[in-house]
Amino acid sequence: MSSAFNVIATLIAKPGQQDILEPLLRGLLEPTRQEAGCEQYDLHQDLQHPETFYLLERWRDDAALADHDQSAHIQSFRAKAADVLAHFELKRLKFLA
Repeated sequence: MSSAFNVIATLIAKPGQQDILEPLLRGLLEPTRQEAGCEQYDLHQDLQHPETFYLLERWRDDAALADHDQSAHIQSFRAKAADVLAHFELKRLKFLA
């Protein structure tokens, strides 16, 4: 039985800050996709609310996500995005069908 799971991360920029947040998020893509436990890591932007971004993720297991959370690129992102990020939410999902 697989312990893999999906994640939807919602990130909302402060008003007028989406043009700063977007390149910061794009900078996470390649290093995260290189992580051993990352099976999917895709960035999306809401068409009706362009300040809202979604990362659709799939992780091999809890340890892989925990390693990602402690990675240098995530720590750097947090420091750089602190002033432009209004909201962050992470939802862990179990695939059913």
